[in-house]
Amino acid sequence: MAVSARELALRVLYAVDVEGAYGNLALTSVMRRYQPQGPERSLLTELCYGTLRRLNTIDWVLAKFIKRPLCEQNPWIRNILRLTVYQILYLDRIPPAAATNEAVELAKKYAPTSMTGFVNAVLRRVVQRKDQISFPDLQQDPVDHVALKYSHPTWLVKRWLQEFGLEETISICEANNQPAAATLRTNLLRTSREELMERLRKEADLRVSPTRYAPEGIRVQGFFDLQHLPAYHEGLFYIQDESSMLAAHALAPASGAFVLDVCGAPGGKATHLAELMRDSGRILVLDVYAHRLSLVVANARRLGLKSVETLQADVRSINVQFAGQADYVLADVPCSGLGVLRRKPDIRWRKEPNIFSSLITLQQEILDSASACVRPGGVLLYCTCTLGEAENLEQIRHFLARHPEFMLEDLLPFLPRALDREGTLRHGYIQIMPYQGMDGFFLARLRRKKLN
Repeated sequence: MAVSARELALRVLYAVDVEGAYGNLALTSVMRRYQPQGPERSLLTELCYGTLRRLNTIDWVLAKFIKRPLCEQNPWIRNILRLTVYQILYLDRIPPAAATNEAVELAKKYAPTSMTGFVNAVLRRVVQRKDQISFPDLQQDPVDHVALKYSHPTWLVKRWLQEFGLEETISICEANNQPAAATLRTNLLRTSREELMERLRKEADLRVSPTRYAPEGIRVQGFFDLQHLPAYHEGLFYIQDESSMLAAHALAPASGAFVLDVCGAPGGKATHLAELMRDSGRILVLDVYAHRLSLVVANARRLGLKSVETLQADVRSINVQFAGQADYVLADVPCSGLGVLRRKPDIRWRKEPNIFSSLITLQQEILDSASACVRPGGVLLYCTCTLGEAENLEQIRHFLARHPEFMLEDLLPFLPRALDREGTLRHGYIQIMPYQGMDGFFLARLRRKKLN
């Protein structure tokens, strides 16, 4: 017997809430086990990701209609209420009565019988009074207004308001609440973007279109397990966000060069570099964990690439082994990940305001070590998938103060001018924002000065 999208969504929410699972992994596991198709698959994804994105708003609304705090409720009941309030508040195409009735049926199956009346009563009150719910006043309390209306942690909204201002912060939050497009990077050594799009349309009936900035990128509409496609197993594409694709173009290594990718697993950028270099030269991917390097090997093999190698190493100490040897170094450093909140909706609730100091120190250590590996005249690319100056531009400024042998280099020859919101490309860096239709990403290209 088929299990409904709502019931599967409930199981995902329970796994995230009670078992500490990550939303995207829990959803993938459920999809592979039950294999919902068509509209049910789309609804399942919408219910899971939508509820997780809007969690603090949903909990704030529910708190107005229940006496006992949500945290003290039966965990199945808690998540049934959350799942249904999301439908009532945010999904116009689902009648509130139908959502409520389904919630009561789920309560009968997953909780004590005595709880069904409670669920029904709470949800009916939410339906009756939803139009009376008002958020804190924007002028008097901008932090709580934005945090609750756009469902982001209060500490993060406060930080962004101070750095970006009100309008920019709202734009970021709105973008984070939109579904992230699935994007593919065409393996141009095996096919063209046009040929791959046509094949995906014919064989898998996918709705596809070219990405705006990355010349090999393809956007896929809808919810599909792209790793099951024959074209994936044939090595015709790699699943990668468009902003991440731009990193390889920003580094722009010459064919035959020696490239160090110092935080390279699972190999998305390294394999892209290999494709741009026509699989010539040497790309050495470093990571501290052997199991992550095995993913690099598997991806390179699937894509048919022979120039990608791996080495297990602590990248903070590679300056001894590779001093002055690399033509190009890519440092995609560990970061707070605030640029990918739309893609992993539950991680916004896992982040803490104290995450930055240790990350900034680690980034500095990696930069200092990686930069020593760049030969005179060589290039270092620094990138993160986060927002804010502390881990990005400020990190680069401090690096240049410590390392006057490096200088920022114009990125306009490598990246589309249309990408540039603030005219920073010519200064050697760019901050990509989520509302540009991609993951938030920072790139800085640095050249090591030649010896006199």
